[in-house]
Amino acid sequence: MEAAGAPSFSFAAYLRLLRDSRDFRLLWIAQVVSELGDWLYAVAVYSLLLRLTGRAESVGIAVVLQLLPQVLVAPTAGVLNDRLNRRAIMIAADIARIFIVLGMMLVTTAEMVWLVWVLLFLETVMWALFEPGRTALIPNIVRSKDQLLVANALSSSTWAINLALGSGIGGLVLWKFGQTAVFVINAVSFALSALLLAAMRVRETHAENLPPFRLRDLFDFRPIWEGIQYVRNHAARLSTLLVKAGMGLTGAHWVLLPVFGERVFPIEGSGALSMSLLFSARGVGAFIGSFASGYWAKNDERKMRTGITFAFLITAAAYTALGFAPSLWLACACVALGHAGGSMAWVFSTTLLHKMTDDEFRGRVFSADFAGLFLTMSAVSFAAGELVDAGVPVRTLAVCSGLLGIVPAIQWSLAQRHGASHRAR
Repeated sequence: MEAAGAPSFSFAAYLRLLRDSRDFRLLWIAQVVSELGDWLYAVAVYSLLLRLTGRAESVGIAVVLQLLPQVLVAPTAGVLNDRLNRRAIMIAADIARIFIVLGMMLVTTAEMVWLVWVLLFLETVMWALFEPGRTALIPNIVRSKDQLLVANALSSSTWAINLALGSGIGGLVLWKFGQTAVFVINAVSFALSALLLAAMRVRETHAENLPPFRLRDLFDFRPIWEGIQYVRNHAARLSTLLVKAGMGLTGAHWVLLPVFGERVFPIEGSGALSMSLLFSARGVGAFIGSFASGYWAKNDERKMRTGITFAFLITAAAYTALGFAPSLWLACACVALGHAGGSMAWVFSTTLLHKMTDDEFRGRVFSADFAGLFLTMSAVSFAAGELVDAGVPVRTLAVCSGLLGIVPAIQWSLAQRHGASHRAR
């Protein structure tokens, strides 16, 4: 049954949220400009690495460096976002990323590829500081808890549209103007994001009763332990926190899609455009999943939990089918379907965590949330790159990736049954 007073989940609901909340509107526009730049940039980096090294392993390493550092800095990032002004941390991260992205223009030969690894590592550290703060701010700038699912669905839909547009435009800009233009555009997007965040007026109260932050507090591990206890002592919170880690098990797509584009479905001898189309299909699917999630579940938490199970199964089936796709267009359809499922799981798990997490713990909880995703995604992406270079067909790896997606569906279903049995007692 729909929750009482639940908002209508439609484009009109999104527009009302953007109209009524100035701070959310600024945060959303900052997301639009920075993520569009990010997806232009991702296509350029992967294409650059494949061109300079000729090895899928290089894309696997790049993906690991875009993911794994977040796991390493997550405890510190979570504490900082619970002790300091979250918006100030986000602005600082954006400014740092301007210079990091511009540094990519120095990589012009295979001998300079090492610099890509350094810059990707630094950029991921900045993302690790930025994203938990952005997610933790959302409950503070929407008017009611009923709007949380609308806000999360809109954020996820926006990410999906940015992926679709950014990847498609990125391939065209890269093809027409070269990688330097792409890197400059991304740097400008971070500058615009920082300006928009600076214009926000949100009052952050999560650290008001805490003593001033000191440098030595970075080495105080008690807040980290408190966060661990906070999650561990609540079974529903813990299982929901692990949803994105389960999503990461199908994260080999970061390597599979560039290789499908370059080697299976090249267009006129080039993989840049086909790679862009596959990433764009991922964005289209994610948009459909994000919009459908809010429209179907509304604010019914039972539907959200059931929806996560179906989302895992949809993703598993789609990537299994990708391994048999005979054409680029059918491959794009499989990718779109798979990421519709992934987006639903993302929206539902994020909304459930927002509802069951206190403000003073949100930085730590969402840092751990993203860390689980990136840890599993790093492992499967690196393994996929190594297996492709070892001669394993990319189609076979797509099927294996899909079958692996059944594992989190089973684990989540068991966790929900255990929770229902516990509540019945």
